[in-house]
Formats: sequence, C-alpha cells, structure tokens
Amino acid sequence: MAVTLASRRTTRRLAADAGLLVVAAAFVLPLAWVVLSSLDPRADLRVKAPDGLTPDNFDAILTPEITFTPLLNSLILCGSATLLTVVCAALAAYPLSRFRSRFNRPFLLTILFATSLPITAIMVPVYALFVRVDLIDTMQGTIFFFAASQLPFAIWLTKNFMDGVPKELEEAAWTDGASSLQSLIRIVLPLMGPGMGVVTVFSFVMMWGNFFVPFMLLLTPDQMPASVSINDFFGNRGMVAYGQLAAFSIVYSTPVILLYVLIARRLGGGFALGGAVKG
Repeated sequence: MAVTLASRRTTRRLAADAGLLVVAAAFVLPLAWVVLSSLDPRADLRVKAPDGLTPDNFDAILTPEITFTPLLNSLILCGSATLLTVVCAALAAYPLSRFRSRFNRPFLLTILFATSLPITAIMVPVYALFVRVDLIDTMQGTIFFFAASQLPFAIWLTKNFMDGVPKELEEAAWTDGASSLQSLIRIVLPLMGPGMGVVTVFSFVMMWGNFFVPFMLLLTPDQMPASVSINDFFGNRGMVAYGQLAAFSIVYSTPVILLYVLIARRLGGGFALGGAVKG
C-alpha cells in the first residue's frame, strides 16, 4: 500500500514537472529566437544556431531614424505619463485609505470597473474629443491619455499598499503640526517605497508596450514611439527583416529591464515597519 502511494506521488510530481517544462519552453523558445536571430545574418522564423555570428543586424538598426528617435519618443511619453500616473494615484489613494466614507466602496468598485474597459471601445470618442480640443498629434495629449488609462488600476494598487502603513505614524506627525500633505510626502510615501516601485514598473511596462494608443493619436512619423515604429520591419508582400526585428526587440526591451533592475532591490525589501509602532 505504501509503495502504491509513493508511486502515485512520484507520478504526480513527474506530471507536474513535465507541465512546468512545457510552460518554461513556451517562454524560453521565443527569447532564444530573439537572441539567436539578432546575431544571424540569415535569420528566419526557425530557432536555430546562427549561420555565423555578426553584429550587422544591430549596425543596421542603430540609427536615429530607426531606433534612437523612436526610443527617445517612447521614453518621453512613457516616462512623463508614468510620473503623472504615480503622483495622481498617490493623491487619490490617500483619502481613500485614510478617511472612511460611504462613497469609498462605490468609488473603488467604479475604478475596478474602469480597469476592465477595453481600450478599443473608448478610442473613437477619445479621438473625436482630441480633435475638438486640438490635442490630436501632440505628445502632451498622448501623455494625458496614457496616464488616464493607467490611473484606475494604479489607484487601486496604491490604495492597497497605503493601507499597510500604520496611521499612528501620521497621527504623531499631526501632533507635531504636520499637515496631511506633509505626512503623505514625508512619512507614508517613503514607507511604502516598494509598493510605489511596483506601481511605477507596472504602469511603465503597460505604456511601453502599447501600440494602439500612439498609433491612433499621433500622426507625425517623427513623433512615433518605438512600439509603433517596430511595425516598419514588416515589409510589403510578407517580407520581414527577421534579424533586424530581433535586434530591435532586444534594444527595445532594454529600458524596461533596466528599470526593473534599478527598482528590484526595493521590490523585495518589504515595508520594514516592524517596531515602528509600539502599543
């Protein structure tokens, strides 16, 4: 009986390991194709060893028109929109976390509903509105819409992180004469640094990979971000420069990876509030 039970456990463990290997392969194979194809002078859709290592694909894309200008546009758009989103999310989450009201729950449910709206469903009225207010084909208009589209989920996340900061710390600051805004900036936000790091990375990544919004709101080619300009590698009649596409994908992914690496230590740091409040 014990042998049968042990064999069943072994079988289940092997099945789970096989399933995990399949899932891992689904992620590893595309990444392997990107790395190998970027160095292959005759890259195609197959995952194979390069026919000779060459930096020609990177040399072909590292030009102002193909890479540097679109990346700069992406950094301006996503960086500005992320900063605006994080600031507005902190200011909106603070009263939801610190003050009790009968409108808090309906407001949070409305925010949660707003996160489920597909972006394609609201682009037509947004486009018409932007034409009316003369924000179409402008960087600032796209930044505002990026921030507005990410703000609901950012508020939800920030509010949950802010709930983990003890209110007693703020009350002590209020006793010393600090205002609510001062306690938010000097006490709450520093203590929830890992949480704000999560919100920052999440918002930036979602904006960085967004193709549809800048494609609809920006018309001038010189203002297009890298998420839109990557479409230029898909030529006419099905011809695709796979090697250059793979090289551009690596360069395009670098800012997101660097942002995560810079914030990774704080992401794993927790809230470190032990002993901050004594009963």
